Amino acid sequence: MIVDCAHYLDGVRQGEAAMPIDDAARRCREGGFVWLGMFEPTPDEMARVRVAFDLHELAVEDAGTFHLRPKIEHFEPDVQLVILRTARYDDDREEVDFGEISIFVGPNFVITVRQGVASELHAARARLQEHPELLKVGTASVLWAVLDQVVRAYGPVVAGLEHDIEEVEGTVFSGAVAPTERIYLLRREVSNFYRAVHPLLSVLTAAERDATDTPVAHYLRDVHDSLQLINEEVSAQRDLLATILQANIAVVAVEQTRVSVQQSSTMERLTVLATIFLPLTFVTGFFGQNFDWLVSNIQGPTRFLIMGIGGLVIPLVALWAWLRAIRKRGSQKEAKGSD
Repeated sequence: MIVDCAHYLDGVRQGEAAMPIDDAARRCREGGFVWLGMFEPTPDEMARVRVAFDLHELAVEDAGTFHLRPKIEHFEPDVQLVILRTARYDDDREEVDFGEISIFVGPNFVITVRQGVASELHAARARLQEHPELLKVGTASVLWAVLDQVVRAYGPVVAGLEHDIEEVEGTVFSGAVAPTERIYLLRREVSNFYRAVHPLLSVLTAAERDATDTPVAHYLRDVHDSLQLINEEVSAQRDLLATILQANIAVVAVEQTRVSVQQSSTMERLTVLATIFLPLTFVTGFFGQNFDWLVSNIQGPTRFLIMGIGGLVIPLVALWAWLRAIRKRGSQKEAKGSD
């Protein structure tokens, strides 16, 4: 879809309405330059643009492919293809949406092909039209306007990611276990954003070199400085997320250890209870049998106390002495180890 198409001459836009592609190709050869803006064009539209502006076939094909890294390529002596990654932070979903802008920069035309969300360029066109002195420079001014718009949009993304990282960091370092999946997803977003930001530094360096000794060079240098700062912040976010992930793993390990110790303590109590009741169960079971010897020999309270109650007390005393001896030996081993 063609969003806008305008002819600029002597720093002024010629006409407010968008021109057809064929008229734009003719006008750019008469002086000044043409800026054609397209959003997710169809193959037929791209074919018309390729024929009208005599673009290289591989360049048009490359512009229709979604890339992971920004780049700049020279397909013809005077025409270069610049590919940028755009980004937008969605507050509702707390995620980063990525898009792409392909820019064909020739001596008398600029063609911007937008793919995906976060690639709006109306503000860039309006800002550039407020600087006639830059428009007089030519197509390099359009490249600056687009780069400036893209880098400006990176700022809210950095702030949004920083807010998410602070939330996760506060959860982890408070001693609570943060969702590990949330940390991994956040780290992946920061890594994808880094792939959009870091390679763009070399693109800006090349653009500055091409615009040497023009007024646009100072503006490109300002964009380069802003991008350098964003690149440093994103790099710091990547390192911080790696630290947070390690800390979260440590917190998870501590929590698992605490649960394991609690379970071991519970099992120890149950084992002691089972050990205590084992001889009692045996004694009561034995003397609870109804056969002649017990019936004829256990008569009177004295024999009942000696054989019945005594049979319960003696195993308990023996078990207590055994457990105490084991605990005493353990204490002695710990004392020798500490020495």
